[in-house]
Amino acid sequence: MRLVLFLKDISKNDGEIVGGKGYALAVMANSGFRVPLACCITSEGYRRYLAATGLKPRILMELNRKDFTKMRWEEMWDASLRIRNLFIKTPIPGDLRNLLEASLKSELSGKPLVVRSSAPGEDSSHASFAGLHESFINIIGVDSILEHMKLVWASLWSDRALLYRQELGLDVEESSMAVVVQELMAGERSGVTFGRNPNDPSQVVIESVYGLNQGLVDGSIEPDRWLLDRRSGAIISHHSAQRGMTVGVDAEATRLEKLSAEKQSVPPLSEDEVAKVFRLALETEELFGSPQDVEWTFLGDELYVLQSRPITTLAEKNKGDKRAWYFTLRRSFDNLKALRNRVEGELIPAMEHEAKSYAQRNPAELTDAELANELAGRQQAHDKWVDIYWDEFIPLAHGIRLFGQVYNDTVRPDDPYEFMDLLGATEMASLERNRMLEDMAGMIRGDEDLAANLNDRNYPGPNHLLMEALESFVERFGDLSCSADLCTQGRDGILRLLLELSSRPAAKKRSGAKDLLALKESFLSNFEGEKRSRMEELLDLGRASYRLRDDDNIYLGMIQSQLRLAMEESKRRLTARGNLEVETLDPLEIIEALNDPHYAPKRVVAMPEKSVHFDIRPRQLVGQPASPGVVRASARVITEPSNLFDFKAGEILVCDAVDPNMTFVVPLAAGVVERRGGMLIHGAIIAREYGLPCVTGVPDASSLIHTGDELTVDGYLGIVIKHS
Repeated sequence: MRLVLFLKDISKNDGEIVGGKGYALAVMANSGFRVPLACCITSEGYRRYLAATGLKPRILMELNRKDFTKMRWEEMWDASLRIRNLFIKTPIPGDLRNLLEASLKSELSGKPLVVRSSAPGEDSSHASFAGLHESFINIIGVDSILEHMKLVWASLWSDRALLYRQELGLDVEESSMAVVVQELMAGERSGVTFGRNPNDPSQVVIESVYGLNQGLVDGSIEPDRWLLDRRSGAIISHHSAQRGMTVGVDAEATRLEKLSAEKQSVPPLSEDEVAKVFRLALETEELFGSPQDVEWTFLGDELYVLQSRPITTLAEKNKGDKRAWYFTLRRSFDNLKALRNRVEGELIPAMEHEAKSYAQRNPAELTDAELANELAGRQQAHDKWVDIYWDEFIPLAHGIRLFGQVYNDTVRPDDPYEFMDLLGATEMASLERNRMLEDMAGMIRGDEDLAANLNDRNYPGPNHLLMEALESFVERFGDLSCSADLCTQGRDGILRLLLELSSRPAAKKRSGAKDLLALKESFLSNFEGEKRSRMEELLDLGRASYRLRDDDNIYLGMIQSQLRLAMEESKRRLTARGNLEVETLDPLEIIEALNDPHYAPKRVVAMPEKSVHFDIRPRQLVGQPASPGVVRASARVITEPSNLFDFKAGEILVCDAVDPNMTFVVPLAAGVVERRGGMLIHGAIIAREYGLPCVTGVPDASSLIHTGDELTVDGYLGIVIKHS
């Protein structure tokens, strides 16, 4: 089977080996449409690469660490990152490379090119993988084509593509990838046309920008939009964009540049050109038998078709499905910069201000009616900030992934998470809190008499240095500590924790400043001039995203703790009445009960389900490797916040998830095991900061492992061995 086919050589029987995108281009080229010169590296090349390198079983191993249907999005992120690194680090075998080079050194030699995905099943009438796989613009030379071909192959296993395949029920193990290598058309005006408006089937939609389509596709440039009548082609409306920028191309890369004043005042398409694009929409529909989503560009007066796919509309999902939200997480660098400014400059200060305003009002001093209003206000604020957390804080975490992908593509490290060490050179609220706790533990560690007195709960007076430091800690982190149950434990709980911290040497972060500077320079030395400056900006953005990924829950915890205080006071009063089962009430019922002394909630009594208990004793649990290292020690399972105060130095922390408000015990731990998975969850971030072995994404970790079990945690392989 041939490895490379030019469009003119592709027949109707080649659809499976050239993929949806490649086949559509061939059909259009052979039907007289203006299509850029292109060829397809068939899926046979992908299969030969996997077979010759032995990558397929390694890919399947990464995907089979956990039932694929139960993988969280963060775990898909991590699996796809590790798989991508396999492609980056694994060279194309000599024989295969020679065959590919011989075919590609032809009409395309020396031209700037676009390297695009073309997976079999992609862009069909049943599924559209639009935007899920990688495309690379302005690629020159055979070596560069082949390297970017591997990145396109790797994108078959991107987190978004995996999620989409899961939703459609496509066979992940049998997936393959062809690649389109297409001449770059540096058009003056480009756009996308929907032959049928998804919101109104009687219309055609045309969107256009100056320059390349990249700005339109990634959302960085607002397009002009025309709605046309499908039958007559008459323009129904024209939305005129605020034109300011365009995407151009130079010898090295695409670039965002300012649009000339003349073009800012004129739409990218004239009415005649709009009519020309409209006819293209009808012609492609007639050719393929269904309305098309067509990407095109004008080079001079000539209209070129860059790609065409059927318009597919996914069936409406239930409200719990967050797949569409998840796809929005992938943001451009410029989009993330703007989002960071909003989060740091507006949202976090507003959240802190609101939490402090609630902290000034003591729920215990309010009447029942006032407390009901206060609880309602705090619940509303909490719900508002949870929505903001999901809509704006979580998407900003993509800055970590964006930097990580650039770092791995450039440095090609053996450890695909090496970039996390570089991002970790930043301040985080949880680490600041741990530092304050460690400073207080240091006071005890150097004073045997003080330690003995504290152990007997004989505490020094308020003017003692330790007690002054404790008051400063409570003033800075007291509200945050409530969410870790330190409110109920009080200062006594903090002092017990300090005694345990003082029983072991001071915890140290893994990376030294010199190592981080060397790591940073090793990365930046690959770039020069403007590109180096942009990489420095990207590193700064990645660090901000990394910092917020840990701090965001601490900020949210400030709001949650104020809600909890009002809830606890409300429950205390209702419990005193003696006529309600307070723990079964939701917040709205508690508010009603505070306002009505005779309130009695209506309850539907559910029959208990019969269950059969099996004593499962697994010996080896498989999860996601999140922080390197191997350790053997006794387990401490945390099922509720108060368990944290039983934690002993040198134990392995096992829990459902390490909340940022729990991370004050991590310096005591020898390792970390979590049910939740992903390198970006808080436990993994803090474990890596302290150089502790960590395995995440272990199904039922906190029920299959028991306190006192002897464990080996292998953070390299993502394995937990249970010895007892």
